[in-house]
Amino acid sequence: MDAPVKLGRSDVVEAATRIRADVLATPLVEADIEGRRLWLKAECAQTGGSFKLRGASNRLRQLTAAEAARGVVAFSSGNHAQGVAIAARRMGIAATIVMPADAPALKIDGTRAAGAEIVLYDRMTESREAIAAALADERGAVVVPSFDDPAIVAGQGTVGLEIVAQLGRAPARIVVPCGGGGLATGIALACPEAEIVVAEPEGWGDMGESLAAGRIVPVRADPPPTRCDALMTMRVADLTFDILRDRGASGVTVSEGEVAAAIRWAWREHGLTVEPGGAVALAVLLAGRVDGDDSVVVLSGGNVDAALFARTVG
Repeated sequence: MDAPVKLGRSDVVEAATRIRADVLATPLVEADIEGRRLWLKAECAQTGGSFKLRGASNRLRQLTAAEAARGVVAFSSGNHAQGVAIAARRMGIAATIVMPADAPALKIDGTRAAGAEIVLYDRMTESREAIAAALADERGAVVVPSFDDPAIVAGQGTVGLEIVAQLGRAPARIVVPCGGGGLATGIALACPEAEIVVAEPEGWGDMGESLAAGRIVPVRADPPPTRCDALMTMRVADLTFDILRDRGASGVTVSEGEVAAAIRWAWREHGLTVEPGGAVALAVLLAGRVDGDDSVVVLSGGNVDAALFARTVG
């Protein structure tokens, strides 16, 4: 059996130094919800439209010259795809991305525009991990997972370091959108004083269910459709689950209607464009599911189809 991965705050601090020139320090926006003072961490304003560039840059910066020459393979519904593609282009590394055929066209186009080769698959009948592994084996490339990798988690955790630096202290809690849990896990490492709450769409709340059960519970068969494509992960990883469990994190789910309301609120109140998956944490606060006082809400991405966004905010 493989030894458990040891990952701590120092890894996040090292990642912040490593990727300082690769990512933007995104805004921390003060907000008010029914008299509760909170802050919005606008990762929707990050290069590539989401936090994913952080982890991708940290992972690719640690490739050896020989590994970089053989290229990388990643699998993603879109945001990690774009993060890897942008980081790879900057570093002169060939990137192949395995993407679901039903991913938003905006994300597929953005990934292709960043110079990556795209391989499409059916997310309900094919395994993206198996496809990526076969491609990597064939080409001698390095697989760059979207969340099940210590370097990815450490890179995502730099969001947490920025929150503390911008606020001048750790907040009482940080509410984080969760697919595989890489962002929430990294923030949990970076901000040990803060309560961590993961937010997921209804029917896809496997991290919250896993944390409540004390063991990994995959998404049930035939999950409901959701516009939160960035969070459609069928099973979380041991790495992310173990750290969030040990930190005492909890999970909350929100409906599609509550997500839409959060997208509208972010636009109307603060002029922020947030995609459905990036709005689930805000939806938790707007729905009153957790105490909003002294909370930071991570808006994890803003890559939303223009027509869908217009219908939602209109």
